[in-house]
This record gives sequence, structure tokens and C-alpha cells, in this order.
Amino acid sequence: YSNFIDDLRVYVRGGTGGMGYPNLGGEGGRGGDVWFVARERATLKSIREKYPQKRFVAGTGANSSIKALKGEKGKDCEVHVPLGISVLDDDGKQIGELNAAGERFLAARGGIGGSLATNFLPCKGQRRTVHLDLKLIADVGLVGFPNAGKSSLLSKISHAKPEIANYAFTTIQPELGKIMYADYKQVGM
Repeated sequence: YSNFIDDLRVYVRGGTGGMGYPNLGGEGGRGGDVWFVARERATLKSIREKYPQKRFVAGTGANSSIKALKGEKGKDCEVHVPLGISVLDDDGKQIGELNAAGERFLAARGGIGGSLATNFLPCKGQRRTVHLDLKLIADVGLVGFPNAGKSSLLSKISHAKPEIANYAFTTIQPELGKIMYADYKQVGM
């Protein structure tokens, strides 16, 4: 059970815009955005292992110059998340969800570049902490009296390793198991 992750808290920040060029009225490039993109084989555990800091920051917009009065947009940051994710803000309010492969959610918008409206100074990108909450629905649930053999059955038919002992209420936390068939169909328990 400890190897399975169904909730992950991450920090996201959009890129800062680029500096404007006041002499010629040049505009700095917009900062990059942070996107969550739903992918088939992604897991929250793989995100935590690949990015242990759990920080996602988009690129900074390019400054305006004599050669390029309009600066280029900063590089976007894409985070691949599993299907069935609810995106929650720090207050626990749902701000988005990703249910199908390829769906995208804008987690943090990049700041605008320096222009006449901002006195040629760039704006910082949006920053916040969000929770990625995996929505789980089990195909099968085992319910029964204490010492009825639920954990023993789960350990024999799946790869789960629940604690098994000869006293009531051994299972303190729910145990998750997965059965894989020869045709690669899976059943969650």
C-alpha cells in the first residue's frame, strides 16, 4: 500500500515575461505556461520519482532587442499525469480534471512581457501549489467479518502483500490489489 500514491502536492510557476525595449517600443516575450497533460501510462509515483522536488517552472520570455522588437514566448512546461486526475487548489477546491488521454489543463499562466502598458517591465508568471488527486474506483471490493480470510484471499489472487494475522482487525488501511489476465485486462481490488 505504501508504494501506491493517489495524491501528490506540486508547486507550479509560469515563466516571467521578457523585458521590453523602451527606445523603439519593443515588447518582451510572454512567459511560458505550465500544463498538465493526461497520458495513458503515467502515474503519480513516476512523477514523484522523476521530479523529487515536485516543482514545475516554465521558461522565461525573451527580451525585446533591436534585432527582434517582439520577444519570443518562453518555453512551456508540460507535466504528464495519469487519467482520472482532479486538480485541487490549496483550499481543496477543484479547479480542473483530466479524464481522457490528451486532455490538457493550464496549471499556471506565464507573465506578460514588458510593453508600453507595463512601462516596459515584465510581469511575473502565476504561481501556486496544487494537489493532484487520483480518482479511484475499484472493480471488486471484499467485505466481511473479521478473520473471514479477506486478506488471505487478496494475497493469493493478486500481487498485494497485506498483513495477515490471527486476530481481529488486522487490516488498518485499505489494501489495493490488481489482477492481470493473459489478455492484459486488469481488475482492481
